[in-house]
Amino acid sequence: MLTDNYNRTHNYLRISLTDACNFRCTYCMPNEDMLFTPAQHLMQTHEIIKLAHFFVQQGIDKIRLTGGEPLIRKDFDAIVTALSKLGITLTLTTNARLLHHHLFHLINSGVKSINISLDTLKPDRFLKITRRNDFEKVKANIFLCLEQAIRVKINVVLMHGINDDEILDFIRLTKHHPLHVRFIEFMPFDGNQWQADKVITHYEIIAKAQQTFDIIKMKDAVNDTSKKYIVPGHAGTFAVISTMSEPFCNSCNRLRLTADGKMKNCLFSNGEVNLLQALRNGQDLLPIIKLCVQQKAKALGGQFLPEIKNVDATKISNRSMIKIGG
Repeated sequence: MLTDNYNRTHNYLRISLTDACNFRCTYCMPNEDMLFTPAQHLMQTHEIIKLAHFFVQQGIDKIRLTGGEPLIRKDFDAIVTALSKLGITLTLTTNARLLHHHLFHLINSGVKSINISLDTLKPDRFLKITRRNDFEKVKANIFLCLEQAIRVKINVVLMHGINDDEILDFIRLTKHHPLHVRFIEFMPFDGNQWQADKVITHYEIIAKAQQTFDIIKMKDAVNDTSKKYIVPGHAGTFAVISTMSEPFCNSCNRLRLTADGKMKNCLFSNGEVNLLQALRNGQDLLPIIKLCVQQKAKALGGQFLPEIKNVDATKISNRSMIKIGG
């Protein structure tokens, strides 16, 4: 098992397949004309499978595929097929634009849950946020998943002055549909113009919800990143991922592989290990991985404290979100 110096055991690996995306969300991608990693510098299909298999041997039992947008990789179906044979829980995070092309392959590969990023229910606002006019396609693919009994979690990054007026609309969406909406506090990454006053905290979200709904707190699992709630009589649920105001670092069980094969022990870590290079050089991976895990900071990559008003984003050293993997 992969255990750090704070006795946290890691059994969950997030693998970014690409840092490219077919959307241009402003809070994720610094600019429209980003240069993406050349294909030869990305993990190749067999390398992804080899690394994943090695991590599974060390106790990883859940893998999430991320990006960028993972579905734009031409070998996506082949990667899913191979990973589905590892005996782990396999899932992904996607913007759902291309999901209809891959959904039945995902189902046949044993994928039962998919996270879909959607920050607004308004088509015109969707265009403004993503800089792409694909709201209807995303919406259709969400309901296609429900028709196929796929569990859908909708990830909503909330920002003051951008989409904070839609909190209640997203909760209403759970009334008749078994959707699981997850409100995410806005986090600082390179180039995303993070500001403290843009963050909508867990407390603010719940206070807003309670003005309209009677809500019940649900029981969270040990390693949950979200605090779950339900409105009695609703088919779905909603939750808050309170990374900034109430971090959940004490129970973190997650590790990351970036699309170019760098291992990160924390989303906010400014350090990373070139695992892909080590693999290509034929090095023993286990001591490299174990050292990376052991060097994991107690909280938030060791870069800032959960006091939002005191966070100086200019002093945080990290990649942009799209380069890390969602």
